[in-house]
Amino acid sequence: MATHGKKFRAASEKMNKETLYSFNEGLAQVKNLAFAKFDESVDVHVNLGIDASKGEQAVRGSVVLPNSIGKKVRIIVFAKGDQAEAARNAGADFVGAEDLVEKIEGGWLDFEYAVATPDLMGMVGKLAKILGPRGLLPNKKVGTVTFDVASVVNDLKKGRQFFKNDKSGLIHFSIGRVSFDVAKLQENLVAFLRALSTTKPSTSKGKFIRKLTVASTMGVGR
Repeated sequence: MATHGKKFRAASEKMNKETLYSFNEGLAQVKNLAFAKFDESVDVHVNLGIDASKGEQAVRGSVVLPNSIGKKVRIIVFAKGDQAEAARNAGADFVGAEDLVEKIEGGWLDFEYAVATPDLMGMVGKLAKILGPRGLLPNKKVGTVTFDVASVVNDLKKGRQFFKNDKSGLIHFSIGRVSFDVAKLQENLVAFLRALSTTKPSTSKGKFIRKLTVASTMGVGR
């Protein structure tokens, strides 16, 4: 059985596990009890009132966080002609078509997001086995398959983040770093929860957001 280290146990002892914290109090606790030597991520874990085994109850969405998450992202765009030029002007890190497909087939994956115009999805589909398991395949449902590539690239650079439930009906989402002040973390958290609340499946009954826990990468959940 896995055991926690001394620093984790010490942090855990400082927290009253029976207390329900407000957003402001909980986030302050996350910051105060973080002990890692690096700038930990602050993550939200949400238990949803869905049946994750039913496809029609899958939860998927995105949100542009008001304060980003303190992480630089690299974006590739599969596009040609005017759309390719628009993507470059918007700040895309790599833009291409057949050449980009070949590069990825050769093992290159130095990017966080992929966007594609609809006319090139037949070509991009060849990469499904490579990009799909990593969550990098452009997807119309989340807006990364579009002719308006400039807007998508702009949103991603500003901090648009995607979320979806796992097999247990949980969503794990980053709202920033421990170095962020509480006000910025709270703004990001509220924006995320507002976006999440709009994704409740019509077939999901009862309370949608059942439990919410916030924790730093190495820290104790609140």
